[in-house]
Amino acid sequence: MTAQTAANRPSAARSAVEAGLHSGRRDWTGMAAALVLLLTLIASLAILFVLLADVFSRALPVFTSRGLDFLGAPSSLNPEIAGVGQAIVGSIVLTIFVIVIALPIGITAAVYLEEYAGDSRFARFVNTNIRNLAGVPAIVYGLLGLAVFVTTLGAGRSLIAGGMTLAILVLPIVVITTAEALRAVPLTIREAAYGVGATRSEVVTGHVLPYAMPGILTGVVLTLARAFGETAPLIMVGAITGVFRSDPQASIADRLQGPFTALPTMVFSWAKQPQEEFRALTAAAIVVLLVVILAVNAGAILLRNRYDRRW
Repeated sequence: MTAQTAANRPSAARSAVEAGLHSGRRDWTGMAAALVLLLTLIASLAILFVLLADVFSRALPVFTSRGLDFLGAPSSLNPEIAGVGQAIVGSIVLTIFVIVIALPIGITAAVYLEEYAGDSRFARFVNTNIRNLAGVPAIVYGLLGLAVFVTTLGAGRSLIAGGMTLAILVLPIVVITTAEALRAVPLTIREAAYGVGATRSEVVTGHVLPYAMPGILTGVVLTLARAFGETAPLIMVGAITGVFRSDPQASIADRLQGPFTALPTMVFSWAKQPQEEFRALTAAAIVVLLVVILAVNAGAILLRNRYDRRW
């Protein structure tokens, strides 16, 4: 092969590419695939819009006639006075349990697996099991909570059992999202910190975690949104799907060990009622749940933008 032949090869390849770009041929297969995907997106959005419009139209009379009274009233078999006050309080307390239990354990475990354990056999084994646990159906965690927290540990059908069950449910997700955020931090940042004499703990706390904070916060808030909307595990550990009255003079400890409900279980309970009036109450409770979850997701976006760092 002569030098001239080798020199002509790049120009020949360039000519072939330019001829393909300017040949005027249309990729009909690609255009058809893009059209099918676009139609699928439009159909999905249309179905979602119809469902949301139906829910909001059913819920509007409740909010216009009762206003904020619906948000503060307790549960009742009388649809004229029934509200979601107890359910909102129960959901908030359950979310606090998740924050106190799942977040510290999950974030710490992810930091250890990514920054300290290395690519060891133990770390690979733990990561594999955590990813498998993240795909387990929520009802299985409800059975686990019933067997461990309600029966074995004697917590009973209470807020404590429900909160600990939700914490175990979202723990694998916290570990995975935190690990992904840590893994996204460039290796050069770690190498630069080690180069100036920083210890491993200083590298993790002073460099890796601050840069990974947007991803960690986003994962945490989205995890809380999922915990807020879970129903099956709470029903399994004894969330009340009917009407109950809590003693206003009861202490905090008694309230934590007593009966409880949450927004998702309230929706489930009202949807089973035979009266037509409860259909509107169910739609109103769904709207409240959607608004809370959308607010949490908006908070995740704001936190991500607030702490976002570029390198």
